[in-house]
Amino acid sequence: MAIELPVFGISRLRMTTDGAGVTSLIGCLGCPLDCKWCLNPHARCTWTRHRMVSPEKLVEMLEPDSIYFSATGGGATFGGGESMLHAAFIRAFREVCPADWRIAVETSLNVEPENVRACLDCVDEWIVDIKDMNPDIYASYTGAGTEKRDVNLRMIAEKCPQKTHIRVPRIPNFNLDSDVSRSERVLLKMGFERIERFEYIDPAARHLT
Repeated sequence: MAIELPVFGISRLRMTTDGAGVTSLIGCLGCPLDCKWCLNPHARCTWTRHRMVSPEKLVEMLEPDSIYFSATGGGATFGGGESMLHAAFIRAFREVCPADWRIAVETSLNVEPENVRACLDCVDEWIVDIKDMNPDIYASYTGAGTEKRDVNLRMIAEKCPQKTHIRVPRIPNFNLDSDVSRSERVLLKMGFERIERFEYIDPAARHLT
């Protein structure tokens, strides 16, 4: 059976926001989390307008961007939604895309460990939004547990910490600066060095600017 990816959008020629160099961000349908302030809530809905594409078709769609990927060390970034729900597709895409295209994934890591294991040798950069390392805060914000995330964090800490960029958000009404600092300490102890602290914007505040 042919592998296809449900794509709800492609944002092209992005710079320094989704991995090294110039990237094109592929929005993958599906997510196991129910984040209270999700930026792409439509990514969780099966009825969201999307198209099914094969690995070869996606290469064809991104080919016009290839010169920028090659010149800057960029490539394709799989986001969503949850990119790691589509591990088999990402592996298949790696086999058919140009060798100098970098592959990055934006992920919560809250997926089955075999999905992450399958991509260890074909992903060039892991961009991980961990929400918070406190299980209670995590559950309050995402509606999910941390068991799978924590197993996968330990896996990439052991196998490829140098390829991992961890994002630790300050989430108004859900965690405090002290919680973010605690998460950073836990991640540093695990062996991660590329840790970025940032702040989510309260959705209510977006309408006031």
